[in-house]
Amino acid sequence: MNQESNCPVDEPKQMGFFERYLTVWVAVCIVIGIALGKISPGLSKSLDGMAIYVNDAPVISIPIAICLFFMMYPIMVKIDFGEVVRAGKSLRPVGLTLFINWAIKPFTMYAIASFFLGTVFLGFIGPDAVDLVKAPLGSNLELGATYGAGEVVLVDGVKMLQVPLWRSYLAGCILLGIAPCTAMVLVWGYLSKGNDGHTLVMVAVNSLTMLVLYGVLGGFLLGVGQLPVPWQALLLSILVYVALPLVAGYLSRRWLIGAKGEQWFRESFLHYLTPVTITALLATLVLLFSFKGETIVANPLTILWIAIPLTIQTIAIFALGYVASKLFGFTYETAAPTAMIGASNHFEVAIATATMLYGLSSGAALATVVGVLIEVPLMLMLVKFCLRTQGWFSTESPRAAAIQGVNR
Repeated sequence: MNQESNCPVDEPKQMGFFERYLTVWVAVCIVIGIALGKISPGLSKSLDGMAIYVNDAPVISIPIAICLFFMMYPIMVKIDFGEVVRAGKSLRPVGLTLFINWAIKPFTMYAIASFFLGTVFLGFIGPDAVDLVKAPLGSNLELGATYGAGEVVLVDGVKMLQVPLWRSYLAGCILLGIAPCTAMVLVWGYLSKGNDGHTLVMVAVNSLTMLVLYGVLGGFLLGVGQLPVPWQALLLSILVYVALPLVAGYLSRRWLIGAKGEQWFRESFLHYLTPVTITALLATLVLLFSFKGETIVANPLTILWIAIPLTIQTIAIFALGYVASKLFGFTYETAAPTAMIGASNHFEVAIATATMLYGLSSGAALATVVGVLIEVPLMLMLVKFCLRTQGWFSTESPRAAAIQGVNR
C-alpha cells in the first residue's frame, strides 16, 4: 500500500498572488473604505440595514452574510476530514497543538489584550470613549437597562448597546484568540518546509473542535470582559459561519470528487476558488472601514494600539509551541507547523462572528480586521525564523515527512 497517498494536500504549494500581498490589499481597503464613507456615507449603512431582525435588533446583515459565506466555503471545501481518523497516530503533536490552541491561547489573548487596551493604552483610546454595538440577540432588554459594561440606548429607532470603546476592541481580540487558523497555516507550513500531512490533520481537527469549543470559550471570556453574549447568539454564529460552510464544503467535495475525479477537483475546481475567499474578505473590509473611517481619521493610531497586543500574543504562542516541540523531541518538520498553527488566527471566522454579534461598525469588528492586517508580515517573519533554526531539531527523510502525519 502506498502510504503517501493517504495524505493529500489540497493547498497550492506556494503563496498565491492574493495571499502574498494580503497586507497591501487590506491597506488599500482601508483607504477605499474611508473614502467611501466620506463620499457616500449612506451607502454602507443602507447595505448593513438589509438585515434579519429579532426583537427590533439587527441580527444578520444579509449582504455581509453572503460575503462571509464565500470567505469560509473555499476554506472548508479544501479539507479532507478523512485525515481526522488517522490523527490518533500523531497523538503527541496533535495533543500539543490542541492544548496550546484551546487551553492556553484564548486566556493569554484575554490577559494580554485587556492589559494593553484597558491599562497601557487606555489614555490614548479614551477612558470615556464609547462604542455602539448591536443589542444582544434574544436579550429583549429595556431602554436604559445595563448589560455587562454597557447600557441599552435607542439609535435611529433601533436598540443598541453603548459600551466602553476599549472593551469593544477587547471583544474583537478575544474572538481572534479563540479562532486557530485552518486555512493560511497550510501555506505557512509549506513555506517553512514543514510536514504537510501533520498540518492537514490539524486543519481538520481544529475545524471540528471549533464547532464545540468556539462558543464555549467565546461566551465565557466575553462574559469575563463584561461584554456577555447570550448563548443563542453564539450558537447562531457558529451555525451560520462555521457549520454551514463546513457542511456545504464537505458535501460538495464528496459530490465533485465522485463526479469529476480527485485530479480535476484539485487542479481545476480549487484553482478557480483560490481568489474567492480573499475577494469576499476585501469586499467586507471596504464596508467595515467605510463605517469606521471617522474613528481612524480622528485617531489614526487606533490600529497601532490594537496591533501591539495581537503581535505580542502571536509571538508568545509561537515561541511556546516551538520550544515545547523541541522539549518533546519532535522533528523540525513537525515542530514548525505545530508552532505555526497556534500562532496564526482564523480571522475569517473572527470577523464573521464580530460582525454578527456586535455589528459591522463596531470596534470589535475593527479589532478582528487588524488581525488580518498584521497576519501576513508577522507570519512570514516567523517562517524565516523557522528556516534559520532548523538545526535546533532533528530532521526526517522526505518520504518520512510525507507520511509522518499518518504514522507518527
